[in-house]
Amino acid sequence: MLRFKMLVFCLLFTLTTITSHAAPTPETALAAMKKAADFMTNTVSNHGGYVYAWSENLSQQWGEIPARPTQVWTQPPGTPTVGMMYLDANKATGETAFLDFAKRAADALIWGQHPAGGWHYVIDFDMPGLRKWYDEVASKCWGWEEYYHYYGNCTYDDQATSAPTEFLLELYTATLDPAYREPLLRALGFILESQYPNGAWPQRYPIMDDYPHDGHADYTPYYTFNDGVIVNNIELLIPVWEKLGDEKYWKAALRGMDFYLISQLPKPQAGWAQQYTLDMQPGAGRSYEPAAVSVHRTVSNLKDLMKFYAITGDRRYLAPVPAALEWLVSSKIHNDPSKNYTHAGFYEPGTNKPLYYHFTGESKEESTHRIDYIEDGAWWYRKTAQPNIDGLRREYERLMATSPEEARAEYEASKQQPKPSPVDTALIEEIISSLDSRGAWITEVGVTDFSKGMLSLPPKKIRGIDIRVFIRNMRTLTGYFAEKKD
Repeated sequence: MLRFKMLVFCLLFTLTTITSHAAPTPETALAAMKKAADFMTNTVSNHGGYVYAWSENLSQQWGEIPARPTQVWTQPPGTPTVGMMYLDANKATGETAFLDFAKRAADALIWGQHPAGGWHYVIDFDMPGLRKWYDEVASKCWGWEEYYHYYGNCTYDDQATSAPTEFLLELYTATLDPAYREPLLRALGFILESQYPNGAWPQRYPIMDDYPHDGHADYTPYYTFNDGVIVNNIELLIPVWEKLGDEKYWKAALRGMDFYLISQLPKPQAGWAQQYTLDMQPGAGRSYEPAAVSVHRTVSNLKDLMKFYAITGDRRYLAPVPAALEWLVSSKIHNDPSKNYTHAGFYEPGTNKPLYYHFTGESKEESTHRIDYIEDGAWWYRKTAQPNIDGLRREYERLMATSPEEARAEYEASKQQPKPSPVDTALIEEIISSLDSRGAWITEVGVTDFSKGMLSLPPKKIRGIDIRVFIRNMRTLTGYFAEKKD
């Protein structure tokens, strides 16, 4: 009898051990997704909208800067990014709860849509308190100069308008729910209306032009490449045209592409500025962004132009590349292989001298800043660059040898969703097991000490909820569910 009991015990122990190490099922992954999404939507979110981070007890919250409890953020990875993730989760799982959560994110964005049709960085469900927040918080965030002044209009900076519009496009075309058609068309109308006749877009619209500072004019009406203003609108308008079928969106996208051609600076500085004044001269932006030829912008624009060739099959978009590469080659500031940079970030128009930003002071009120030719002690922001000139040249030569038809075929193939890689089971177990009893993933979150400006790096760490972690874990679980379900 004793031997029989020992055998039973060993069998049960073996079965328990096997079960405890069994791979998570699609059902357990889905249960974790639903628990996390329910907590984030019904406990953490504000009217279905999101900021970037919260303290563990939810008493504090941050967007790009400290946020009021009544605010949500329109910039990725805020509200539209979470909404898009929910929409993808619904498509993969068929669970209507995720679609409902996506709609709640959309409703928050629609509530905060500017009458003109675009969005600001933040939506505040207590609008009377927004100016007070600007006075007491936003304008005090040293270095985050885009928050120093409240314009009351919309911005294209950092996808604050293009990301909500893209999300509404995906939600409307997935559901054909008329509740989302009118806000989508208003947003698209805003994008068309705010485009300059030459194809560029301003950083902010409607034009305000009421905040000259640091000895410079207000830069927000300028023709703006910086922070993806022009390219984000182009890359939004193309799928809009493909999905809604109205050619005016395609024509607007082409006008945006053509602005790259007319804004290239003449030889021998055949690069691009981050933004241009209305008389097409390089314009200054924030205090640390001089009127200059920008290496970072030139490299980004070259990549965009080569993509435009693939989209259109039009070789005009490859024509600016050789002169821009010549400027990059000629603008090296040293050939020391031990250094992790080869170029300055900015070059003075005309002289092509490297430009560097310096500031001193322990607070915003006491700070002084200047732009000069002295590299020593310059601030890190776009101080230096290391463009992959050889890689850019190889891609240009490859495309020159590629027919328009072949290039178009490459572009169409690139739009297809790649087959996802197998998901690591151990990672899924870790994601599921790290979900707390509420349904939160608590991690270390980096929080900037804004009183010390952008130099307060690395940020201090707190325990809390990071929206990026939430989105990443939800997408990983979604992929696992789809893989195991199939």
